[in-house]
Amino acid sequence: MNRLCTLFALALTAGSLHCAAQSYPSSNITMVVPFAAGSGTDGVARVMATKMSSILGQPVIIDNKPGASAQIGAQLVASAKPDGYTLLMTTNTSHSANPWLFQNLKYDPIKDFTPIARVGELPFVLCVNNDLPVKTVQELIDYAKANPGKLSYGTPNSTSLVTTETIMHLTKISMTQIPYKSSPQALTDLIGNQIQVYVADTGSGMAMIKAGKVRAIGLTGNRPYAQLPNVPPIAKTIAGFDLVSWNGVFGPANLPKPIIDKINAAIQEATKDKEVQAKLAQLGFVIWPSKNPQDFAQYVSDQMAYWGKLIIQSGIKSELN
Repeated sequence: MNRLCTLFALALTAGSLHCAAQSYPSSNITMVVPFAAGSGTDGVARVMATKMSSILGQPVIIDNKPGASAQIGAQLVASAKPDGYTLLMTTNTSHSANPWLFQNLKYDPIKDFTPIARVGELPFVLCVNNDLPVKTVQELIDYAKANPGKLSYGTPNSTSLVTTETIMHLTKISMTQIPYKSSPQALTDLIGNQIQVYVADTGSGMAMIKAGKVRAIGLTGNRPYAQLPNVPPIAKTIAGFDLVSWNGVFGPANLPKPIIDKINAAIQEATKDKEVQAKLAQLGFVIWPSKNPQDFAQYVSDQMAYWGKLIIQSGIKSELN
């Protein structure tokens, strides 16, 4: 009898999940962004959410949950009900770097999430304060060697941290880390010369770069970037250097396939929209959607291994604040 009751309960649960998936979405969808308002990821999320709301027929509402290197937002979504009404738009910070930077991470980036779609890449740029007498990556290296302990660098996210630490490791230079809770704060201090070096995302930093408030000297990715045609990849100076900040959407673990497919289709459709493409281009974002959820899942796994290699190689020991 107990076994029959259990089977009946399972059947009812499966049936209710199937019905919920078929009617999805029937109410507001919350897209958690684990970074502050004004950050690059926040800007991308808001553009995508507006278009996805139109496609899905229900509002997609942005909920910023910054702090602890994206852990607060990631944990919130990891513990949410897998019904498609709580999503996470995040980056390599929560899913590639944190597993290697935090000893007591309270979520598993693979087991606790359902990968839905990669959206693209937010380029990062090595920038320096305008008063610093350097205009190239090589000049920065030379200056740091000639002035040990004089330079400080900002780290509001894992890309800024790992990029700078990798540069220091490969070139044998030393700079002082200054942690920040958000990208805009780090950028403000770079302009004010409280820090001299900062690897900025183009989403929050492009306007200041274009206005000449800071000096961009190198791209973290290994290919040219159309928005900054005169800024070379760091790889031109440091052979093989390549660090990409990817952006994607996840749900909690065990998200039903029909819901995954609906959200994935909405993301794919949104990235093909000309207005969306234009707005994301203004943020410096490069659209690069995954082929399907399975492709994105493999990419997430590969990137976690790659970032782990860089973090171990660079000897990064301390946890981010």
